[in-house]
Amino acid sequence: MHIGNNVFNMHTYFKRKFERLILNDIQNFPCVAILGPRQCGKSTLALHLKKTLPELLYLDLENPADLRKIEDPLMFFEQNRDRLVCLDEIQRRPELFPPLRSILDSGRKKGQLIILGSASQDLIKQSSETLAGRISYIELTPFLLSEVYKSFDDMLTIWLRGGFPESYLAPDDSISGRWRVNFIRTFLERDIPQLGITIPSKNIERLWHMCAHSHGQVLNSSKLGESIGVTHHTIKNYLNILEQTFMIRQLQPYSNNLKKRLVKSPKLYIRDTGILHSLLGVETFNDLLGHTIYGQSWEGFVIENIMTEMHEYKGYFYRTSNGSEIDLILEKGSKKIAIECKSSTAPEVTKGFYNSLEDLGIDNAWVIAPVKEPYNIKKGIRVASIIDFLKEMNV
Repeated sequence: MHIGNNVFNMHTYFKRKFERLILNDIQNFPCVAILGPRQCGKSTLALHLKKTLPELLYLDLENPADLRKIEDPLMFFEQNRDRLVCLDEIQRRPELFPPLRSILDSGRKKGQLIILGSASQDLIKQSSETLAGRISYIELTPFLLSEVYKSFDDMLTIWLRGGFPESYLAPDDSISGRWRVNFIRTFLERDIPQLGITIPSKNIERLWHMCAHSHGQVLNSSKLGESIGVTHHTIKNYLNILEQTFMIRQLQPYSNNLKKRLVKSPKLYIRDTGILHSLLGVETFNDLLGHTIYGQSWEGFVIENIMTEMHEYKGYFYRTSNGSEIDLILEKGSKKIAIECKSSTAPEVTKGFYNSLEDLGIDNAWVIAPVKEPYNIKKGIRVASIIDFLKEMNV
């Protein structure tokens, strides 16, 4: 497999999947929160929205000049009551939330405020309980495959480099890798402390590297704790921080009262495969092909893209004590979809997969692999790429 020369103008704008949802929520809520990791494109998206929303007024709360404008928030919003105000990096200024409630209530209209934050809904809520009932939350991830896909090479590039725009759009793999190394360092040395988290950055760094080596595996918090010299309760706290800063995903096991001995711990994934590869020293696609993480990397790439695109579904993995397993189960109401992730271009599934489908009564199953054309391997079981799967799901 070959990755093409994926060189782009860094000012190229890729339409984001959640633009329509954001515009819809602006019309239906006083405040819209767009949350996601730093450098995933939140600010770029907000500035792009000015083309549709010329009344939008953007303030960067890390910019001293913009920060001075809002020293008296009540006066600022009164002077700009006909504008849609966007406050970037809101988690840096939690003291703004109480006056924002009064401002939103006095305005009594939809589409007054957009806030952008590099922390999860739960972290933001710690400061913003006063906005309950007035705010909608939308998570913006780094680029999804469907947002950049034009050819098979685009899939290989975003799989290797991840979806952070500066990494994906870099002129070559070397520059992309250097950007990710710097991102990791900045996250540990600056972002974590600025969120008010007082955990030693070395502990988080060691844990993050260990999560990379455990990517796609069932969490063993006691083992991780022993390696770092902390309790398993502390490890769970650290993992919660990494999850709420959008760095990892803990995929929960599927149970649903089945009469089976099931694995009860979550599986760990580094959400962005580019960050995963940097943590493991994987620099090129040839490195990835020869690395033991190859299959698990593909699994995480598939799960992250599908769960983000199909956000109305709940996602789980299924594994019994005798080895029957399904990588991802999507559930919405009574509807269940089973997904197995295979990194081979000629994928084969095991007997355990068929047993799991029978256990769960699932007749809509997919094998997601880096194939160029979809095909059936059995009634109700279809092999497809991520892109073709999402198309057939009408996403």
